[in-house]
Amino acid sequence: MSARRAVFLDRDGVLNANVFYRDTGAWEAPRRVEDFRLLPGVVPALKELQAAGFVLVLVSNQPNEALGKSTRAELRAIHEAMAVSFERHGIRFLDYCYCPHHPKAVVAELGGLCRCRKPSPYWLFRAANRYGIDLRMSWMVGDRATDTACGSAAGVRSVRIGNAAHQDAHAVWQAGSLAEASDFLLGAGHGPRPEAGLRPRLWA
Repeated sequence: MSARRAVFLDRDGVLNANVFYRDTGAWEAPRRVEDFRLLPGVVPALKELQAAGFVLVLVSNQPNEALGKSTRAELRAIHEAMAVSFERHGIRFLDYCYCPHHPKAVVAELGGLCRCRKPSPYWLFRAANRYGIDLRMSWMVGDRATDTACGSAAGVRSVRIGNAAHQDAHAVWQAGSLAEASDFLLGAGHGPRPEAGLRPRLWA
């Protein structure tokens, strides 16, 4: 069996909208299932990537339980709502990989250093070994520098979603949404890693 090509996807800000919370004054991952909302264009983008032969793997830092912002049950409800929505549309993720830890955790067993928190490439290497994924033919899509650094550490090309003013040395492309990232991957994601110096960027 030939090696699989994967798209590794961050969750918050890529698949679903971040939420503004007054207690922190910041846009963050949803804390309750009532706050969870898929972003426009996500479902068709994932269906197109899947139809093109990419397997989908979610890789996400989810420290809200560790930080005392959500219960484990609330986080599980968010995950289940997302997974059910994808299944309803015929989208199948090969795996969902979550890191629940945080260095500043208020929940002791979820604190300290861990091996799975991005930018660590732990989940990418684990998925490659478990599912026969060719990392050289795969991509990481995220909205933070930790996502693209994770991809780089695993030998995976990365696309960063977000403001083009945020230049990212680890990203080969910058997109405004997953739909734009999908369009790029479907045009450029079928060959081996481009040589250094030939990496396109949308920013100047």
